[in-house]
Amino acid sequence: MSNHTVRRKTSGLDKALRVALYTVLLVVAAFYLMPFIVMLLTSLKDVEEIRSGTLLSLPAVLNFDSWSKAWSSACTGSSCDGISPFFMNSFQIVLPAVAISTLLGAINGYVISLWKFRGSDVFFAALLVGCFIPFQVILLPMARTLGWLGIANTTTGLVFVHVVYGVAFTTLFFRNFYQSIPGELVKAARLDGAGFFTIFYRIILPVSTPIIVVTVIWQFTQIWNDFLFGVAFSGFDTQPVTVALNNLVNTSFGGKEYNVDMAAAIIAALPTLAVYVFAGKYFVRGLTAGAVKG
Repeated sequence: MSNHTVRRKTSGLDKALRVALYTVLLVVAAFYLMPFIVMLLTSLKDVEEIRSGTLLSLPAVLNFDSWSKAWSSACTGSSCDGISPFFMNSFQIVLPAVAISTLLGAINGYVISLWKFRGSDVFFAALLVGCFIPFQVILLPMARTLGWLGIANTTTGLVFVHVVYGVAFTTLFFRNFYQSIPGELVKAARLDGAGFFTIFYRIILPVSTPIIVVTVIWQFTQIWNDFLFGVAFSGFDTQPVTVALNNLVNTSFGGKEYNVDMAAAIIAALPTLAVYVFAGKYFVRGLTAGAVKG
């Protein structure tokens, strides 16, 4: 058999395997996207069309009234201002919580990896325990702490809760990433007279972009999607959008409007979807650059 014939058979086999691979990927993608497709189609129908049609039937006319109502006039408990005020509450909670927990995680990881001290390994092990403590376990002690600090039912209190709970994860990410940085780099900088923060700001931070992106995406997603802390530690005016969404779905005023519920759910999910669409590739690169190294 000539080499040309072998190459042609191999090429045909490769094409068949590639087609099979794409087919499997498309089926899996369709399976996972099905709930979102149903939500989107339902949000674009009116109530009568939802009752008379099926989940996957296309809307006769695109109707965006449910989106407008979900944003500005749907009832969430006793208030009928839509989810827009709570959407902004979530941003007021997420942005400072992500920034503070990322900064603290970077400094902790920097110290544990490159400025080791007696007991640093024990300190790191204790932090790891924090990664595995269930949310429910810390509800009561955290409520007492917030009351003692005088920040219960406030946005500041929720930021504090998410920083405390998230710093164990951010420290783990940065510590693992900084393990790949040669210690000689820090020693040489110290011989040149650079101090702790100078080395951190001028040498460590410039090479930390991949893990910063990973940490920001992780923390943003975790905090934005949180419901338990939001419902336990917020007042009515400081509730995040996830709590408002729950109140909207369970409001018993009038008839059930599934199109409004679905539109509100998609609006609530848009920020995290945007983060993964625009920064997802950096998330994968950051993980492979050292975030999962032990």
